[in-house]
Amino acid sequence: MKLSILVALVSSTAAFVPSKLQGSRPSFVPRHVSTSSEATVKPTGTSFLPEETLERAKAGSPIEKTKLEKDPTAAWVDVYEYARKIREGEMTWEEVDKADLDTRLKYVGMLHRGKRTPGQFMMRLKVPNGIVNSDQMRFYADSVEKYGEGGVVDITTRQNIQLRGVKIEDASDIIDGLHARNQTSFQSALDSVRNMVGHPLAGIDDQELVDTREIANALNDLVSLDPVTQTRGNPQWGNLPRKFNIAISGSRDDYAHTHINDIGFQPVAHAETGEMGFNVVLGGYMSIKRVAESVDSGMWVPADRESVVTFCEAILRIFRDEGERKDRQKARLMWLVEKYGVEDFKKAVTKEVESYNRGVKIFDQQPRATEPFVRRELMGVHPQKQEGKMRVGILVPSGRLSPSELRELAEMADKYSEGEIRLTVEQNVIFPNVDEAKVDSFLKEPALGENKRLKANPGFIEGNVVSCTGAQFCPLALVETKANAEAMAKKLESLVTVDRPIRIHWTGCPNSCGQVQAADIGIMGAPAKKEIDGKNMAVPGCKIFVGGKIGEDGHLSLEPVKTGIPLEEEDLIPVLIDILKSEFGAVEK
Repeated sequence: MKLSILVALVSSTAAFVPSKLQGSRPSFVPRHVSTSSEATVKPTGTSFLPEETLERAKAGSPIEKTKLEKDPTAAWVDVYEYARKIREGEMTWEEVDKADLDTRLKYVGMLHRGKRTPGQFMMRLKVPNGIVNSDQMRFYADSVEKYGEGGVVDITTRQNIQLRGVKIEDASDIIDGLHARNQTSFQSALDSVRNMVGHPLAGIDDQELVDTREIANALNDLVSLDPVTQTRGNPQWGNLPRKFNIAISGSRDDYAHTHINDIGFQPVAHAETGEMGFNVVLGGYMSIKRVAESVDSGMWVPADRESVVTFCEAILRIFRDEGERKDRQKARLMWLVEKYGVEDFKKAVTKEVESYNRGVKIFDQQPRATEPFVRRELMGVHPQKQEGKMRVGILVPSGRLSPSELRELAEMADKYSEGEIRLTVEQNVIFPNVDEAKVDSFLKEPALGENKRLKANPGFIEGNVVSCTGAQFCPLALVETKANAEAMAKKLESLVTVDRPIRIHWTGCPNSCGQVQAADIGIMGAPAKKEIDGKNMAVPGCKIFVGGKIGEDGHLSLEPVKTGIPLEEEDLIPVLIDILKSEFGAVEK
């Protein structure tokens, strides 16, 4: 029986067609994939690895061995077969191969939440530059609504969407629906290039230096669109040593947070020619064992699609073939850059780019702007560069949306912003291109009513809260984050006054998906003890970080200022108020 896999639509930019592989590469191992039209053949992800890399993978971590036992890209087909068999009663989700359940299905973007919700998955999408439309929002709502209370959608810190509660038997229909809407979940998890973060004000910003939309779409196609079959899932990048993050900033605000990405593109004009391009920073990441700010690469590339895509392809090729395969804690790009040394890594990247013979040139890093600049706010109503048009930033508390809220936002987008919605790394949304004459009507929409969660003019504290998934769904989280983040932000708003936005980030464990080290105040789940009935008892608690910075002078706060603080409101709120008063000038009401 042939599997029916809907051919993915090509994005608004032309599909990237890679050059021939350079040097010696192992022969492709073909894998048949049926499409809605005819049978096609895809090579495996492993077939792109040189012999030396394969040998290291064979002696590598358990995950590397799992990827060699059965190619992870096989999940692009297997998920359809599993869905069919479960729907038809031939098997249950418990009978799915354990390696597929826990590892390979992540290449479809499906992460099993067996500890919290057995048999259900988080499905992570790819939303380049964080741009969605009303039809997609309604599709997300339809996809998760059947799962009841656990069927929700989260906006992530990578301008991305995660669907929660998904079951395998429904996965094929969701994937086909995404592909029909020019989106995918393929290659969004585990050892893949994650969502392309871009400028949330792209094309509407009077201080924009680079419109990042075309570049983000082109990079998304590079890593997730097969140039041969024109279907989603690109095996060329189907077996990386670890996950990989790319961010493209479009202005000096650096809304993309380039300093915590493996590759960060920071816009700056060439000092001699005036041509717009990017200084490139490398290696930023957060993990249990290490939190690292990106380092200057010494490289500048022109801000055109071909230059940026070629540059990223070169680094990905080096990373894929030379990255660590044994110790996953040392498998991020930063470790490879440090192994080379920055200058030698620059030479290796330059040589790789030149070998593609595409006319792309890499230049030395250019001087950064030195004029004073204040990072602008995304919340609320602001004028665009287009006369008579406004952008409106809306708070989505802790980034979580119910099906009804998704539909409300979709309806507002159709009514005011030509169906378009922008996602931000702060887990909020922006409506672009709202007619100035319609702003008052927009702000009076029922979705933004007094007793609703969504707000156009939130307070300086509640409007700047970021949260990871937390213990409700994530098996790694030590504490619940989203509910606590939302509730305690409201409590703080009622107790103190601040004169500027204060960013409070929550993360449930040291992996720091909530990016607490970049926050004004970061709250990380951790052990704590509290006297209860005369006994010193273990309770949910946290560490607190203070002083992280974002923007073009981004800086991470690497050491906590408080540890072992119980998470109960009566314990945590007084500590947070003291920090707000001493560090941020808060005044009690």
